[in-house]
Amino acid sequence: MMKIVSTLAAGLLLTGAAAAQDGADAITYPFDGTFEEATFAVESAIINQGLVIDYVSHVGDMLNRTGKDVGSDKKIFDAADVFLFCSALLSRQVMEQDPMNVVHCPYGVFVIDQEGAVKVGFRDLPDGAMQPVEDILHKIAKEATGG
Repeated sequence: MMKIVSTLAAGLLLTGAAAAQDGADAITYPFDGTFEEATFAVESAIINQGLVIDYVSHVGDMLNRTGKDVGSDKKIFDAADVFLFCSALLSRQVMEQDPMNVVHCPYGVFVIDQEGAVKVGFRDLPDGAMQPVEDILHKIAKEATGG
């Protein structure tokens, strides 16, 4: 069961990482500091919202470790982590409006480092019912980046 959950989480996170690269589906904030400082700031900002981090995916480590296995020598990130969490209150609110909003849960905030440029961000969610979730994601990213 854990392997299935990890595989599913990795797949979802790879989708998020791809969105962050092209920027079309991601909202990012620059972070003035190191990757480690940014991950600590994101973790603190999530906890400050009264939320519990369910899982931290070390996407950057995985991509760097498996590149050769899939025939690539391209380094995408120096480091990349995704923090996954949920909110019972917000999830109930958005899923009562549309049960298919389950596709967006859990919610994630990522930290990436590309050649010393550190960013904090999250997936841009659809307008409408998901706005309360996107608002909290903005709040977390802004707190983490000092914005």
